[in-house]
Amino acid sequence: VKPEMMASARFLAGLQEIPGASADDAGKILDEMATGWSRLSVDLLPAIYRSVIRRGFDTDIDYDPAQVESMRTALQRHPAVLLFSHRSNLDAMVLGIALRANRLPQAHMFGGINMAFGVMGPIMRRSGTIFIRRNIGDDKLYKYVLKEYVGYITEKRFNLAWSIEGTRSRTGKMLPPKLGLMSYVADAYLEGRTDDILLQPVSISFDQLHEITEYAEYARGAPKQREGLGWLYRFIKAQGERNYGKIYVRFPEAVSMARYLSDAGESAAMDEQAKRLAMQKMAFEVAWRIQRSTPINATALVSALLLATRGMALTLGQIHQNMQDALNYLERKGTLLSDSARGLRSTGGVQSALDALSSGHPVTRVEGGWEPVWRIAPEHEHEASFYRNSIIHAFLESSIVELALAHAARSTADSLNAFWSQAMRLRDLLKFDFYFADSETFRRNLAEEMAWRPDWESQLATPSGATALLSGKQPLLSYVMVRTFFEAYEIAADVLRKSGSTVTEDELVKRAMGVGNQYVAQGRVRSAEPVSALL
Repeated sequence: VKPEMMASARFLAGLQEIPGASADDAGKILDEMATGWSRLSVDLLPAIYRSVIRRGFDTDIDYDPAQVESMRTALQRHPAVLLFSHRSNLDAMVLGIALRANRLPQAHMFGGINMAFGVMGPIMRRSGTIFIRRNIGDDKLYKYVLKEYVGYITEKRFNLAWSIEGTRSRTGKMLPPKLGLMSYVADAYLEGRTDDILLQPVSISFDQLHEITEYAEYARGAPKQREGLGWLYRFIKAQGERNYGKIYVRFPEAVSMARYLSDAGESAAMDEQAKRLAMQKMAFEVAWRIQRSTPINATALVSALLLATRGMALTLGQIHQNMQDALNYLERKGTLLSDSARGLRSTGGVQSALDALSSGHPVTRVEGGWEPVWRIAPEHEHEASFYRNSIIHAFLESSIVELALAHAARSTADSLNAFWSQAMRLRDLLKFDFYFADSETFRRNLAEEMAWRPDWESQLATPSGATALLSGKQPLLSYVMVRTFFEAYEIAADVLRKSGSTVTEDELVKRAMGVGNQYVAQGRVRSAEPVSALL
């Protein structure tokens, strides 16, 4: 790689346009990030990954065979960027195993240079991992070399892979997409290095993760753990502490970069604003497809239900009964469900899910009475919220319908107009935490949510009609799905009002944690969930 790039007239010409840049400095950066493939590493690393995964998860990863074959066909025509959801340090391992197990082309995987420690760095560099610095800042030379390296790999028709979120989501929900690396890939297409590049969404999800304990500590304000050989040993050891269930990998239909960039204008004439808008649309479409293809599992549904009780324990029968409305809703919407989620139709399936969750955190089984009961203790709410947050997207529009109906029921003017105004306002408020369809599609989706009552629009003509609609809606979920986020917003807003505009982000978080703990003690927020450094 390095000799070819350093001999390129194109590469050297670009270097001359960067003040103070030298070929030697560019070569050192290439030494840092350039990767390759050795027979030993290509065989060794997946074997290591499989041994780590099998310590804590079912041997067989859950795939959709039709999606695998569709992806295989697409990768025969164009190079691709595999953009995966990121909840665990296992994700890159899982993707590597999935590609190899299904005889799909391997991909150059981007990773933070903080992971290039000990013997793992050289091994991973020889199996396609590209290590890049976590904070590039305004280093024009580094950005240029990285851009050219991405273009070089794309031109050679190798595949690339990285997390669309840029880092692990420690809250469970999808983070906003990061566009930095995607911008370099877009440049490669616009410069004519390839006729198209596919953005391949990859959904990676788990029944359970041991990392949620770590995430809960971060939520309480603990510093991030430093990676190293000791960290790696503890991470692998934790995989064998118990069975964490199944791993699910989905490959929904790829997004064509050529389609979005050609729609935005002629390649040569495209300005930065048009390119960025096109990339945002592409990234949101990829994220949307990841969410839609991720199976809803029993862990998330049970966690959501028990969080709704705010610490009160439920019997097996109560959990089973209360779960049915949510399952009916998901099936009516055609949402993908895992086998464990479908199993919640029976008390045996509910029992299995509770047994899996109560063998560790976050569910506590209380015995010694007439029958066992299950609850989520206050100290485990952050762990449970990680699982609950992973399925909010499936209930988000339904939650907004509930809140808009409640608002319309208090309206003194046009209740129907109040409903739509509040729904759009809530979409605007929550758009920094969740993915939404465009405004027109969003309105259509809400109308479909209300279609369970054919005459809903005429009923909404009066506040009493809105009240009746809300009373008849099942399930009611907004209080468990989105209340935490509104309460977190409220805490942060209160701190900002009294701190002024000069407060730094770190000071804001520290003060908000203190104020949040006060609000919990006073009962001004319902639980400790919104008192989270992550939120």
